[in-house]
Amino acid sequence: MGVLRAVGWTIGVIATVASLVVIGYMAAEQRMDAIRKYGMVIHEFDPWFNFRAAVYLADNGYERFFKWYDYMSWYPLGRPVGTTIYPGMQIVSVTAWELLNKAGISISLNDVCCLTPVWGGVFATLTLSALTYVCTGRVTAALVSGWVMSIIPAHLMRSVGGGYDNESVAVSCLLLTFLFWCVSLKSSDDSKATYVGVLTGLAYIAMAATWGGYIYVLNMIGLHAFVLVLLGRYSNKLYWAYSIWYIIGTIGAMQVPVIGKAPLRSLEQLAPLLVFFGLQGLKICHHPVFLKKVFNIDAAKATRANMFLVYSVVAGVGLAILAVVVQMLWPTGYFGPLSSRIRGLFVQHTRTGNPLVDSVAEHQPVKNDAFWQFLHATCYTAPVGLAIVVGQSVLKPWISGKDARSDPLTFVVVYSAVTYFFSTKMNRLMLLMAGPASIATGVVGGYALDFVFAETADLVQAIVGDDGTPVDVAAEAKKDDDKKAKKKAKAKEAAVDSPSTMSKSYNSGTVKLLRKVAATVLVAVSYQYVVQFYQYTQMMKAPLSGPSITFEAQLRSGEKIIVDDYREGYHWLRDNTPQDARVMAWWDYGYQITGIGNRTTIADGNTWNHEHIALLARCLTSPEKRAHNLIKHLADYVLIWAGGGGDDLAKSPHLARIGNSVFEDICPGDPVCSNFGFYSQNNPTPMMKKSLLYRLHQHGINPQVNVDPNRFRMVFQSKYGLLRIFKVVGVSDESKKWIEDPANRLCDAPGSWYCTGQYPPALADTLAKRKSFKQIEDFNIAQDEKSKKYHEEYLNRMEGKAASAKSGAVPVSDDDEDEASPLPPTKMVGCYGTENSFEQKTYVGGQSGAYYGHALHHAVEAKAKYFAIARGDHDGHSFVFHKLKSTGKWKHSKDCERPCLDDGSKACGCMDGACTEPKMDGEEHNRRWIVYEVLKM
Repeated sequence: MGVLRAVGWTIGVIATVASLVVIGYMAAEQRMDAIRKYGMVIHEFDPWFNFRAAVYLADNGYERFFKWYDYMSWYPLGRPVGTTIYPGMQIVSVTAWELLNKAGISISLNDVCCLTPVWGGVFATLTLSALTYVCTGRVTAALVSGWVMSIIPAHLMRSVGGGYDNESVAVSCLLLTFLFWCVSLKSSDDSKATYVGVLTGLAYIAMAATWGGYIYVLNMIGLHAFVLVLLGRYSNKLYWAYSIWYIIGTIGAMQVPVIGKAPLRSLEQLAPLLVFFGLQGLKICHHPVFLKKVFNIDAAKATRANMFLVYSVVAGVGLAILAVVVQMLWPTGYFGPLSSRIRGLFVQHTRTGNPLVDSVAEHQPVKNDAFWQFLHATCYTAPVGLAIVVGQSVLKPWISGKDARSDPLTFVVVYSAVTYFFSTKMNRLMLLMAGPASIATGVVGGYALDFVFAETADLVQAIVGDDGTPVDVAAEAKKDDDKKAKKKAKAKEAAVDSPSTMSKSYNSGTVKLLRKVAATVLVAVSYQYVVQFYQYTQMMKAPLSGPSITFEAQLRSGEKIIVDDYREGYHWLRDNTPQDARVMAWWDYGYQITGIGNRTTIADGNTWNHEHIALLARCLTSPEKRAHNLIKHLADYVLIWAGGGGDDLAKSPHLARIGNSVFEDICPGDPVCSNFGFYSQNNPTPMMKKSLLYRLHQHGINPQVNVDPNRFRMVFQSKYGLLRIFKVVGVSDESKKWIEDPANRLCDAPGSWYCTGQYPPALADTLAKRKSFKQIEDFNIAQDEKSKKYHEEYLNRMEGKAASAKSGAVPVSDDDEDEASPLPPTKMVGCYGTENSFEQKTYVGGQSGAYYGHALHHAVEAKAKYFAIARGDHDGHSFVFHKLKSTGKWKHSKDCERPCLDDGSKACGCMDGACTEPKMDGEEHNRRWIVYEVLKM
């Protein structure tokens, strides 16, 4: 048997290592799809800034990198990149690039940056396998979790080749921190917990240097330690593991310029600090000298009542000290507020109150089908695995009372619960679910594999003898040993305690057969679902790997092509414009303009200055002449995306809302700018139709829309028309020279590198109209009543509630050519239950069914005498018509009084589920049509 065990152990080790190699290979292979199809191309938006920063670090070194004030972005203000970047990924990439080239492997920095997410994905996968093993102690669970992690879409979405984003490296640092944390808790002695705590701190520093998600890691460990204390699992091991990690990790994180003192000031980071102080208090409570001198209690003889008294006194003193400190620091503004993104995770609204944050798709709440899209079959296996973990780590120890509890295993419970909660709040955080889903699935898969292996062990013995020799050689020896074997079996049975009957039943021939049948069925069923999961992940690989900056499309002829319009446009900028050219575009494209086009841009994805982006929005949403009067002082070119589902017209409502949050004259009294958009069938509202953005977008496409060539001249249009560039005519050289003059920059100290640019004097009148955007969560800024009402109205309108008063009036331009024609007055005729009352009608539904002003506009354009509205939530149904029957009127009810979204003083009726009363007899649909007559001016 010794030989067999040795052989079995060796085979197990080889199989485990081979499995890990295969898992690592699968993780890499899964992430190379885009590189094979498109080449070594940096993807999307943010990765281009990250790549540009890596190039700057490689070319200029660390000292200049951390003192880099970038005047090519956020023109004319500039951005202090060195103090606002998480530099971890750039440090990793540049270091890898230098080491590879020194080792004789010739590779460009671009290629290293494209491959960094692939390497990060492999490392994260293997780290998660190790974390699973530490928490569960099962090799099979570790291997299954690693396999799932290698291909699950939730992990792939941020770790594809070319997707040079912070998360591609940060997930590895995150899991490495969790791994060391769990190892420190699993340690058998305090000294080992201390040593591993150092590694936890170092891994956390790497995490903090790489991604703002370090706050998630910080609070996860803090919460886990707190839960362990609540479960009665406080120990010296926990104390040293947490204390060493927190001290080293916090000090290290504070060295990252973008973080600074935030761990000691920011509300979202203070809870782990309180846990740290709480553990110090518990350490004091358990110290023999303290117990003896202060409470005259012998530590060895302390009762629960004694310790409860000690805990109460120490906690009371601690809370009193905390109250005094908070009382002293709060008025000084020492504590920072929750950021709008963090606040968005907790508020009940689907919006944060900040239209800039709300405009980003990845900050939106997760839809229910997103879990299936990114987690697929693990949506079913993970809850089962989590239930097993809860039973093993919490319920079983609590019921049995035995000290066989696993602190690392409780981490899986906390990790899964917290991550699930936050992943439901924000699209971007779905990537964090890959870890818990993989671990929990690994637990289920591990138990399943162990069961199958156990039930097939005798099949192995049927092929291999007990001593490891083939069956034909061992047959005779086996016959001789049969009697001895039977005696040993009987002896083992006799040694079993009272549950011997259950043991005999479990090992009876019938049950053995049933177990083998169950194992066979389990393999067959599992195989089917495993194949489906694998096929699904392969199907998702292509859409998740797309660079977006270039993509595959199909012509009407069926021919597949690679559309490279965006890079084509940025390359045109690089090759055909002066090096000091300034390009105005929506902030989404700023990173690509500087990273690919190597030209100065007005704003980018850092979005650090809300008021500056609002000014940019004002430029693009204003009427052409007014816009030109602003743009000529800031830019030489205007770039727009003019095609596809995510072009600038699709984003335009966000532009207006962001601009209006600072310049309230854009959409007076209407925080959501409901009049800046489109009616049905892409018919623009008057405000949209007059905007510069719409004119640039439709110039040369719609015969009725053109820009004045004396203001803007189109100089480039990409092959498929997705990107357009216009040259600004009549640029103010005076403003440009004023901005470029170093004397007009504001430095924080003489000779400092930190010098902020200023707006040219010509924009003073416009800037005087702006108000500082006040975050509703920032308690350090006094909130005036007007700001509170604005935010309340914004949230209500975004939730689909009616305006509190008449709003959304189209602003009258100060340019004669851009005057908005006033709309005629109306008279409410009545409430109707059927559309058959409307003759010569034309359906104009959609958004017009919820907005009085939109429906009226349609009626005016159609020269109709009447219009009717039946509102749903954000939209509804509407008709314009010329004749009204006297039949079909509905008795007056609350359904008829439902207010319109844009004007709370006007009624818009109801439709379907929004109606509280039954439909009119003979009608297919339930409607309350509010009919208005258009009066003469």
